[in-house]
Amino acid sequence: MTDLQPTPTDSGMPRRLADFELLSDALDYAAQGAAGLNFYSARNGLEEVVPYADLRKRSLDAAQRMLAAGLIAGDRVAIIAETDAEFVVTFFGCAYAGLIPAPLPLPVAFGGKDGYIAHLKRIMQVCGARAVFGPASLVEWIEDAAQTLDLAYAGALSELKAHEGDDANLPRAKPQDMSYLQFSSGTTRFPLGVEITHEAFMANARGICRDGLKIREGDRACSWLPFYHDMGLVGFLLAPMASQLSVDLLPTRDFARRSLGWLKMISDNRATLAYSPSFGYELCARRARTANLENLDLSCWRAAGIGGDMIRLPVLERFVECFEKVGFDEKSFVASYGMAEATLAISFAPTGAGLAFDRLDLNTLDSESRAKTTTAGSGAPQRSFALCGGPLPDHKIEVRNDAGKALDDGQVGRIFVTGPSLMKEYYGNAGETACVLTPNGWLDTGDLGYFRDGQIVITGRVKDLILVNGRNVWPQDLEWAAESGNDVLRAGDVAAFSIDDGDGEKVVLLVQTRISDPERRNSLLSGIEGLVSAEYGLMAKVVSVPPHSLPQTSSGKLSRIKARQMYLEGAFEKARKASPQHASGNA
Repeated sequence: MTDLQPTPTDSGMPRRLADFELLSDALDYAAQGAAGLNFYSARNGLEEVVPYADLRKRSLDAAQRMLAAGLIAGDRVAIIAETDAEFVVTFFGCAYAGLIPAPLPLPVAFGGKDGYIAHLKRIMQVCGARAVFGPASLVEWIEDAAQTLDLAYAGALSELKAHEGDDANLPRAKPQDMSYLQFSSGTTRFPLGVEITHEAFMANARGICRDGLKIREGDRACSWLPFYHDMGLVGFLLAPMASQLSVDLLPTRDFARRSLGWLKMISDNRATLAYSPSFGYELCARRARTANLENLDLSCWRAAGIGGDMIRLPVLERFVECFEKVGFDEKSFVASYGMAEATLAISFAPTGAGLAFDRLDLNTLDSESRAKTTTAGSGAPQRSFALCGGPLPDHKIEVRNDAGKALDDGQVGRIFVTGPSLMKEYYGNAGETACVLTPNGWLDTGDLGYFRDGQIVITGRVKDLILVNGRNVWPQDLEWAAESGNDVLRAGDVAAFSIDDGDGEKVVLLVQTRISDPERRNSLLSGIEGLVSAEYGLMAKVVSVPPHSLPQTSSGKLSRIKARQMYLEGAFEKARKASPQHASGNA
């Protein structure tokens, strides 16, 4: 039983919503109040409390130690982003020292030690890192990744030589200087570092706190999102600090094991702000089936944000069914849209209104790129898409056709964004930067969507589109149909893509199942094949793959591109042969 108490919700300071020049200025101000960060584990509860005043003191010391180790202002510093105080101290130590932190993912998504070390090394080479920091448990791996690189330091911050002597004056950055490098979660083979300046961060944090979530007295944040992802780093570390909010933090791996622990933290600490991709809400709903929920009270949760993946309405409806009896209000759902290249947020749906959505005829969407609404009993293939609000102040969103012309409401095209939150560039990669940033300052998001009554609606990703017989098909439609048509598959268990077998494009669905009985497994696969044929008029090859074999990005999203590559290389066939319970069945 711990004697620790979390930092209070009320900071005791006049609220300032990210109206600072630099990240270090924001921490200087927050440190004058009582708010701070609270680190939990699913097993032990509250493990460490770090008021912003303590964070500032420890970060200033870290800054001096880094500079004494030979780092100089402008150097890039790679930091393995564990959900702990040491990561946060290292990050803000960089901010005070004029160094550029680059949060790196944890090993979970990289298939073992060798793959993870190779990934670390690639990122450090891409950003020209002069140091790499991480938890003591990973020091051996860090040292392996650092071999042959010219680094001033590689290891844990706690092992860095203590600073001696008088405190030297620390360098001060300019608002237009880079504040940190955010590596896009989908680029594990060719990492792209998103350059975010101090002024871009502040513009986005103001948009999030003032205009999107409308921060007010009594607000408190709670998160399980990883710090190496923009939604975790910006949304639930940097922006709350810049608005003097206390934050309760649970490691992502603990959420995966005991997801209801996140809801218990919200309930116990009366948190009002918490975000998750759809799959996080789904995991909570699954766990709720066999759990005692009597100790939960979610009536405090005023903004239950959804972001980071496509918004899945059936998943959120199941969440409401499970948790409305313990105070959850479906009107607290807040749909939003964003990406690392825009710091984080691009748009927010209105708070307190719940989800608004369009039910679309997929035939019209696929064949005419037009968002034609339909009814539940129409008989046409259909899916619901959430309205994600209008752009943040001083930002603009346009939906354009292939010729670059802005489209009217209800017409589907590529989404472009402009505004003060946009990245400066991809670090050291002018070619990739030119592919997404136009000369007049618009970002090609790579997303498809349309406008409805001034709100943006996201329908998919350009690169994931399947083109069969001249028809566009969204892979997530096929995946969701397969997953929702039975009770044995979970979100992320199906990957859909197309291949050219010499006779044209063919659709492939990879299905990872936990069914060991060949007859039951074949029945499941045949059922999915029939469902895709009946609902979408497509002949698909449905392939069984072993559990946990579908690749993910570092942020936990399904990587269809990697899945397709692995399929073509025969990786799943090898894995199936090595797994006795999957040695037979549909292939």
